[in-house]
Amino acid sequence: PAAGGAASAASAGGGHRGRGGPAAMANIPQPVSVATATQGEMPIVLSALGTVTPLASVTVKTQLSGYLQSVAFQEGQIVKKGDLLAQIDPRPYQVALANAEGTHARDAALLATARIDLKRYQTLLAQDSIASQTVDTQASLVKQYEGTVKTDQAAIDSAKLNLAYARITAPVSGRVGLRQVDPGNYVTPGDTNGIVVITQLQPMSVIFTTSEDNLPQIVKQVNAGQKLSVTAYNRNNTVPLETGTLETLDNQIDTSTGTIKLRATFANKDGLLFPNQFVNTRLLVDVMRNATIVPTAAVLTGSIGQFVYIVKPDNTVTVRKVKVGPVDGERTSILSGVALGERVVTDGSDRLREGSKISIPADKPNGASGARGAGAASGASGASGAGGHRGGHRHGASQAAASAAQ
Repeated sequence: PAAGGAASAASAGGGHRGRGGPAAMANIPQPVSVATATQGEMPIVLSALGTVTPLASVTVKTQLSGYLQSVAFQEGQIVKKGDLLAQIDPRPYQVALANAEGTHARDAALLATARIDLKRYQTLLAQDSIASQTVDTQASLVKQYEGTVKTDQAAIDSAKLNLAYARITAPVSGRVGLRQVDPGNYVTPGDTNGIVVITQLQPMSVIFTTSEDNLPQIVKQVNAGQKLSVTAYNRNNTVPLETGTLETLDNQIDTSTGTIKLRATFANKDGLLFPNQFVNTRLLVDVMRNATIVPTAAVLTGSIGQFVYIVKPDNTVTVRKVKVGPVDGERTSILSGVALGERVVTDGSDRLREGSKISIPADKPNGASGARGAGAASGASGASGAGGHRGGHRHGASQAAASAAQ
């Protein structure tokens, strides 16, 4: 019934009418290109706009106050974790360390003397030559000096730590940005901008969103232990930048948009992914096996929905309404409406209507390749169906069938 309705719609419409009218047009074979519906694998791909987000971006700040003595990096330089970035004037902290060490030496000597006296008093007490209170007092003094020496040691450790902080090193590996402060300035831990920002470039991540309706099939694959492939394309969605893997999903859905965030990671060996860059992502969720595949150019759209021109054995065409599945660039999967081996018109449909005669110049129909499989995922345009990208030369045929169906 659907095919019949589409057929009557197309026959009522007509394309470019010649001088002889519709009847003459139907009797003149129209040159067209055709392809045969084949069976193959069709990748199920979800497309989305994403933002390149570094896994680590650190504002390097000083942990103590002092004059910035020197800067050891060049703007835009690649640094490794632990590399020297800047030097705070260490002299005040060197003096503090020397003072702490001197105090520790003095108190350690007092502790040693107190311990000797305590040992002497204990000997005298054993001979009953001294009061026990004197021994107790001396023992208490020893404990006080022991506590003082521990405090002095902590002061030494603190001074050494400050000296280490005076030497500012890279907390992560990455690229340094523009310098935020020049040598000679007095810097403090409270400075908002810090000294420089280091951004990790390898590996790099991309955060993108997908509809909550796609969540079940993604979670199913993730729970099964599958590493889902994600390909990042440039802003124009024409040049593949790099292929990575899906790393994780957010723990909640944004109720205002009905979407969920996902993070994919990329090795970024060539540095083509730059922080805050907008990219197009294509997530390969699954592969449809034994799919019926036709060229995307064969699928037209009108008021009756999506349809194709089927080539009959007598070289006439009939309109067939179809239900499309995932699209992979120039290939479209057909869920219903086209059988394997049937021929469909891929070019010249603007001159056709129901029952039109056709001629195939090459007389060698080209099949829609079904052997590309999951490897074609990098060129996939998404899983939204075949209604999107259609050539202008097919618009007339689509509208003819659509208006006739009404």
